[in-house]
Amino acid sequence: MRPVTVYRVDFGWKTKDPIGVVLEKRKTERTNNNFDLLRLARRLFASDTGDAAGIIIDVKPVRERDHGAVACGEAASPG
Repeated sequence: MRPVTVYRVDFGWKTKDPIGVVLEKRKTERTNNNFDLLRLARRLFASDTGDAAGIIIDVKPVRERDHGAVACGEAASPG
């Protein structure tokens, strides 16, 4: 499971405030993973349909996350 941070964007003040987290439970990458997570976040955190436009998610690409884990593992191993 991978946590994905949910933000409420205030376009007037140009701020992005974290309001919660949704969990991605899918083990394989599909075409609509990010869109489905955004839809879930908007359903959970938006108070009405007008508020849903200000709800966004922060999705890190899987490659960056896996690459960082490998780099940390290599640095920690004795040479």
